[in-house]
Amino acid sequence: MSRSKSSRQWLDRHFKDEFVKRAQREGYRSRAAYKLLEIQERDRILRPGQIVVDLGAAPGGWSQLARRTVGPKGKVVALDILPMEPLEGVDFIQGDFREDDPLQRLNGILAGRPADLVISDMAPNVSGMPAVDQPRAMYLCELALDFARQVLTPGGGLVVKVFQGEGFDAYVRDLRACFGKVVTRKPKASRPHSREVYLVAAGYNS
Repeated sequence: MSRSKSSRQWLDRHFKDEFVKRAQREGYRSRAAYKLLEIQERDRILRPGQIVVDLGAAPGGWSQLARRTVGPKGKVVALDILPMEPLEGVDFIQGDFREDDPLQRLNGILAGRPADLVISDMAPNVSGMPAVDQPRAMYLCELALDFARQVLTPGGGLVVKVFQGEGFDAYVRDLRACFGKVVTRKPKASRPHSREVYLVAAGYNS
């Protein structure tokens, strides 16, 4: 199958997607907002006044929802290596959070305050080869956990996208060693054929 034919089929599915249409109607930047919204409805991870850090934030759908929920007394900081159009009330840092400069900028914004919640919808560029893609995906999950352990307040939470496959069970064990509660969610907005699930961890014990 040619790349152009595959691209046309993807675009056809994308623009027929009910969540894409809803995002356009309701003003969200991406259909991914509905994944976080469903998690929020079940687990109440976002609350007014929280400090939230959004990893891999572009184009900003999760940051939008977080901003609306934490309200004026809360703070949302979004990080991504890709550019992101400004969002009112969201501090955006473009850069790789593994590097010193973005971390220093984040620390400056937080002004010594720990985060209440880290959210990560990060995924690698897909090659189509599971033996390559799965380790890349799990590496991003591990980075998100390492980052959360640096910035979370005791009792804080983490929501992270994970692809089921090699390394998944070990990662869940790692989460359970750090958090009091870990549950797996498969939101309706997550395409049925996708191996992606979301791990929702609460009660961080530093």
